[in-house]
Amino acid sequence: MATRFSQYRAVAPALVEQRGEPRHRILVTPATVRAHGEEPDEAMLRDLSVYGCRITCSAGYPEGERLWLRFSGSMPIAATVVWNDGEQVGCRFDAPIERSLMRALTLVLC
Repeated sequence: MATRFSQYRAVAPALVEQRGEPRHRILVTPATVRAHGEEPDEAMLRDLSVYGCRITCSAGYPEGERLWLRFSGSMPIAATVVWNDGEQVGCRFDAPIERSLMRALTLVLC
């Protein structure tokens, strides 16, 4: 119940996480990325969820670009660039990746 003392109290904006699944940091994993009809570029996988990933690559892919990603021996995965800050690229997969691939990429041996 609000009181007259809390009526005008400033409230900080809520942090809204728009991802459907949390991202998992992984050991840096080599990957390849290519646009349709282009040669593959070397990339490094930085974090991953079943719905998307963040990669580092030298090629500049604009937002909305459709890509094919391949992680350490997996089949190519179709994705769309959501953001690009010049060094890193955030991608959303066209379809969620298999949980087995997710486990294989995030498994850390002690």
